[in-house]
Amino acid sequence: MAVLRFVGGWVIALAVLLLKVTCRIVVHDDPRPALRRNRNRYAYAILHGHQVGAVLAAEAGTAAMVSRSVDGDLLVPSLLVRRVVPVRGSTRHKGVEKGGAAALDELVGHVRGGRPAYLAVDGPRGPRGEVGRGIARLAIEVEGAVITAIPVPRRRWIFERAWDRFQVPKPFTRIDVYFGAVLSPAAGESVEAFRRRVEHELAELERRTDPVEFEHGLEAARRRREKLAREQAA
Repeated sequence: MAVLRFVGGWVIALAVLLLKVTCRIVVHDDPRPALRRNRNRYAYAILHGHQVGAVLAAEAGTAAMVSRSVDGDLLVPSLLVRRVVPVRGSTRHKGVEKGGAAALDELVGHVRGGRPAYLAVDGPRGPRGEVGRGIARLAIEVEGAVITAIPVPRRRWIFERAWDRFQVPKPFTRIDVYFGAVLSPAAGESVEAFRRRVEHELAELERRTDPVEFEHGLEAARRRREKLAREQAA
């Protein structure tokens, strides 16, 4: 099985490289030049379902948290070919530590060193659009900014049965990457309060830039919450 995961991961990485070559990426309202000029540290907040588009648009040297799972094993080669640094770990599940705390510490060190990080903020289990506390903790720890980002391919495949409505851009399409407002923790702001601000800004950015998919996402989140509630009650 390990060999199959290895081969499968590199097949996916080749597909990612082909997508990168054939797709055109256009960014809108990009705040990064100003942040770099001012030497501000920053991290990206993206939705779990947008990971392929985010990897295609990634700047070299960005770190990304990747779960210690089969899906994570398959994703790592695609990050490497795009010069994204994989950091393995994910949030605790049913009382079992998945390496999330150590991975977050590693991301904090990476951002403190002057390079950005990606967090799929509603992963690894959802519900879609429900932002976890990791991105807020990271920003407060490094005294840095959070940039929300929504990649919107003109043509794409959407896995409608997946909890995150996972998206894959089609070859030879244009991908518009929209950035939201730069969010920085206020003095004394709690992790929870800042988390809510990130969640609101990310939702508003998707609502403005990809309204049809935003509405589908609300329904997917409702179904996911119901499923998680049933699992907890069992």
